[in-house]
Amino acid sequence: MIWKRSFTLEHLNDICGNTLISHLGIVFTGFGDDYMEARMPVDRRTCQPYGMLHGGASAALAETVGSIAGNMCCPEDKCCLGVDVNANHLKGVFSGMIRAVARPLHLGATTQVWSIRISSCESDDLICDARLTLAVHRRKKPVNAADRS
Repeated sequence: MIWKRSFTLEHLNDICGNTLISHLGIVFTGFGDDYMEARMPVDRRTCQPYGMLHGGASAALAETVGSIAGNMCCPEDKCCLGVDVNANHLKGVFSGMIRAVARPLHLGATTQVWSIRISSCESDDLICDARLTLAVHRRKKPVNAADRS
């Protein structure tokens, strides 16, 4: 198992309150020994003006699930910060739910690389294939989600 911190889906979703993540409707829905999963609706919040899923929303979903997964792979005195996200948008979506599954490609002492595949929940078609690089840093101060308002 890759996780170094204890967490629940409820905890992951709670720490995302009052952020871009909750605004986009992203919800963590599952995890296993080597993956983390989140879902996002394709609706007015996540579509571009022509009614199709916005590529930036897909990139935000990919970076969200990869970053949270990366941080759960770090000891408490470390944190991960995004360095690069690359997203190949493969198929348009106009409605429904999409699912992002993040799996590590590399979990190093100073960097992590994650593969995030985004697919339609209804048809299982691949919508976006993304890669996220994270830098691992020593945490400077404790994070308290209650401090955000």
